[in-house]
Amino acid sequence: MLESIAQDVRFALRALARSRGVTATAVFTLALGVAATAVIFSVVYALLLSPLPYRDIDRAVVVTLRGVTDVGGWKGRTSFSSSEFDAFRAGNHVLEDAMGGRTLTVLYEDVGSTRIFRGAQVTSNAFDFLGIPPRLGRSFTTADGQPGAPAVFAMNDRIWRREFGADPSILGRTFQLNGSVATLVAIMPARFQIYGADIWMPMADADWGAGLAFMGRVQAGVNVPAAAADLDAIAQRFAAENPRGNFPERFVTVVRPYLDTVVGDFRNTLYGLLAAVLLLLGIACSNVANLLLVQATVREREIAVRAALGASRGRLVRQLLIECLVLATAAAISGVGLAWLGLRVVVALMPAGVVPAETAVAMNAPVLVLAIVIAVATAVLCGLAPALVDRELQSRTGSASRSGAPRGGRLRSVLVVAEVALCVLLLTGAAHLMRGYLQLTRVDLGFDPRNVLFVRPWFPAAYDTAEKKNAFTRQLLERLKGMPGVLSAAESMLVPPLTHDWSDTIIPGKPHVERWETRFEVCSETYFDVLGLRAVRGSLFTAADVQARRLVTVVNQAFADQYLHGEDPIGQRVRFQVLDRPFLDAPHNVYFEIVGVVANHKTWGGEWQTVPQAFLPYSVQGFSWRTFLARTSVAPDALQRSVRDAIWAIDPRVGVSAAGSIEGSLRDFYRDPRFDLVTLGAFALIGLGLVAAGVFSVMAYVVSTRTREIGIRVAIGALGRQIALMVMRTGGRLIALGYVLGALAAYWLSRVAAGWLPGSSAPDPLMLAAVGVVIALVGLGACLLPALRAARVDPVVALRVE
Repeated sequence: MLESIAQDVRFALRALARSRGVTATAVFTLALGVAATAVIFSVVYALLLSPLPYRDIDRAVVVTLRGVTDVGGWKGRTSFSSSEFDAFRAGNHVLEDAMGGRTLTVLYEDVGSTRIFRGAQVTSNAFDFLGIPPRLGRSFTTADGQPGAPAVFAMNDRIWRREFGADPSILGRTFQLNGSVATLVAIMPARFQIYGADIWMPMADADWGAGLAFMGRVQAGVNVPAAAADLDAIAQRFAAENPRGNFPERFVTVVRPYLDTVVGDFRNTLYGLLAAVLLLLGIACSNVANLLLVQATVREREIAVRAALGASRGRLVRQLLIECLVLATAAAISGVGLAWLGLRVVVALMPAGVVPAETAVAMNAPVLVLAIVIAVATAVLCGLAPALVDRELQSRTGSASRSGAPRGGRLRSVLVVAEVALCVLLLTGAAHLMRGYLQLTRVDLGFDPRNVLFVRPWFPAAYDTAEKKNAFTRQLLERLKGMPGVLSAAESMLVPPLTHDWSDTIIPGKPHVERWETRFEVCSETYFDVLGLRAVRGSLFTAADVQARRLVTVVNQAFADQYLHGEDPIGQRVRFQVLDRPFLDAPHNVYFEIVGVVANHKTWGGEWQTVPQAFLPYSVQGFSWRTFLARTSVAPDALQRSVRDAIWAIDPRVGVSAAGSIEGSLRDFYRDPRFDLVTLGAFALIGLGLVAAGVFSVMAYVVSTRTREIGIRVAIGALGRQIALMVMRTGGRLIALGYVLGALAAYWLSRVAAGWLPGSSAPDPLMLAAVGVVIALVGLGACLLPALRAARVDPVVALRVE
C-alpha cells in the first residue's frame, strides 16, 4: 500500500511538472487566497478571540452612568468617587471582585533631565484581580494602599527596556515621581498594559477622591443585564442618600463587557474585512477550480486510457487526490510565507489606538492550522470535482476528445460568472470606502489646519485654583508671541476640530422641549486669530475682557441660526449648565452676554458637522485642561522643544502631557478609514487580477477546443474580426451576467447592512456604473488575446488536426 502511494506521489509530481504553467498559476492563486485569509484571521483571532492576557477577561465588565433626561442635566459619567466605588464593591450580589483605576501624567525627574510618562493609579488589588504576576519583583499588597504607606510603583516592560536597558538591578531603587520619592517594586510582563500606562502606582484609600474607573468580574453564570440591574439599584440608592452628589437628574447604570470597550467600533471593520477576504477566497477557489477543470479535460484521453487498461475508479480518484494534496502543500507553504509578510504590512497600517496595547497580532498555531485546512480543502474540492462529476470515466475512449465539444463547459461558465460577481462585490465595497474617504479628507473645515502647533501642559497639585492657572497662562502666551517662528498664539481648552466639550444651553425667553447642546471652548482672545475665524456680527471679546473675567461669550453663526431664529444675537444672554456642577471651579448659575458672532467651522461628531458653538474667556474657570496653540511660519514640530523650554522657564514643575500639530492629529485620525480603504482596495485589486486570469484561461481553452469549428467558419468565408467578435461575445455574456448578479447582491447586502452598520448606504448608480466599466475593461481585455488568436486560425492547419 505504501509503495503504491509513493508511486502515486511520484506520478503526481511528474504530472504537475508537465503542466508547469497551470500548476504555477493554481499554486499562486490558491496561495494568495490562503495568505489573505490567514492575515485577516490572525487579526480577528488576536482582537476578538484572544485580545487580552488577563484572567477571566470574558467576565470582566466596566460600569458607567448614563443620563436619560431629554432636556437639561448632562449625559452621565464614566468614573466614580471612592465612596461610590466602595458602595458598588461592598453592596453588590453579582461580582466576584472589582478594581479601580485612573490615568495621570507622571513627571520623572532624573539628574539633568525631566521626562513625562503615562501613569495610572490603581487599587492595591489590581494585579491580583487581573491575574498577572510581575516579571520581576512583587505585586502590590493591601499594605501598599494604607494611608501613610511608603510610595511604591511598578514599571512596564517597554519602559524598562527602553529607558534602563532591561537592567534588573533597578528593582528596589527610588525615583522622583511627581516631586515625591517612590520605590520600584515590580517590572510587569510585556503584555501587561492596563490603562495604556508606563507606570502603575497603588492609591491609598484616603487619596482616592473622584475620577475612578470601575471594573468588575461577574460571577460565573451571571449575565450582563442581571449585573446592571443589581448595580443600578445600588447607584440609585446612593444618589437618593446624597442629593448633592455628582449624578444626572435621571440616570441608569450601564454595564458593558470590558472586551467590547477595548475593541469598540473596530469590530465592524474586522467583520467587513472578514467578509471581504472570504469573497477573495471564493474568487481564488473559483479560479483554481476552473484551471483544474481545464487541466482535467485536457487529460481526459489519459484518464480514459488508464480506465480502459483496468484502473478502477477508486484508483483514479486516489491519483487525483494525491495530485491535489501535492498542489495544496505547495500552496499552503507559499500562502503562509505570503501571510507572514502581509501581516507585517497590515499591522504597520493599523490605526493607532484601535488595537489594545496588550494585543499580540501574529501568526499562531490556530491560524496556521486554518491556513493548511483551507489550502487542502480548496485544492481537494477543486481538483476532485471534475472527476466526481464525470461518472463515465471508464467508458471514455481516445476519440472522445475529438468530439469538438468542450466537456465541463457549463461548469466553467458558472465559475467565471461566480468570479465576476464576487469581484463586483469587492469593487463596490472598495468604491464605497473610497468615496467616504474622499468626503472625509477633502472637507472644508472652515479654517486652515496647517502650521498650527498645540502643546498641553501638565500642572502639579499646586495649581489648584483658576488664579494660579490664569497667571501661568498669561506668562506663557507672552513668551510664545515673542518666539521666533510664531505668528500668533492662543490658549484653548481642547484641540480643534477633533475634540470638544459640550453643555446644555438655556436662553431666557426661549423655551424648548429638545436638548439644546452647544459645543463650547474656553479660550484667549487670540484664539480666533490663530484659527482665522472672522467675526460676522458684533465683536470678539478682548484681552481686557479676559483679564477682568467678564461674563461674555462669542457664538458661531450656527448657534444664532438654530437657537435665535434670525433675532439679533448681540446682547442676548445665555447660560451654560455645565458650569453649574457644584464640584467645578467655575461660576454657577450665571448668564453670559453674547458680544459677537463668528463664522462656522466644522467639528467631528461621528461625521463632520456644523453645530452651535460658544467661546468663553479662559479666565472664568479653573477646572479644564489648558492647551496652547500657535500658528507658525515654520514646521510646528520644530518648535516643540522651544515651547517646552518656555514652560520650564516659568515653572520647572510643569510638564508637557501632549504636543503636536493639528494637521498631524488629522493625519492620525485619517489612519482608520485609510486602513479600511487600503486593505479592502488591495483585496479588490487581487480579486480583479484573479478574475482576469480566470477569464483568460477559460477563453483560451474555449478557443483551443473550438479550433476545428473556427477553421470551418474561416474556410467558408468568415472574416478574422467576425471570429474575434464571436469569442469576445462569448466572454462578454459571462462577464455581463456576473456583473448583474454582483450588482444585485451588492444592493441587497447594503440594505441588510443598513440595519446593523451605522452610516452604510446603498451603492448609487454612478458607483455601480464605474464598477461595471472596470469589470468590462478587465474582463474583455482578458478575452482579447484569445480572440486575436482565434482570428488568426489557419483553416488548413485546423482541419488537418482531424
